[in-house]
Amino acid sequence: MSAQAKHYDVIRKPLITEKTTMASENGAVVFEVAIDSNKPMIKEAVEALFGVKVKAVNTSITKGKSKRFRGQLGRRKDVKKAYVTLEEGNTIDVTTGL
Repeated sequence: MSAQAKHYDVIRKPLITEKTTMASENGAVVFEVAIDSNKPMIKEAVEALFGVKVKAVNTSITKGKSKRFRGQLGRRKDVKKAYVTLEEGNTIDVTTGL
């Protein structure tokens, strides 16, 4: 499988937080993905981009908060996260380059 441009449109960036670091100990990696992507698209993109086997994909959508920016009412964007569980023996190192 070769990585195509559509795979880079699905996977936006890896999320590195305290919660995702704890999830990585159990073989899961967390990515921010396109809001209109679905689980088969995410699985295909991760397998093509990183060359690993994916066991399961769980997604969650976090709704954006209403906030004030310089006195004006604004809204943060909605974010979709994908918790990708990898098969035994597969790993993705997302901390390189920091």
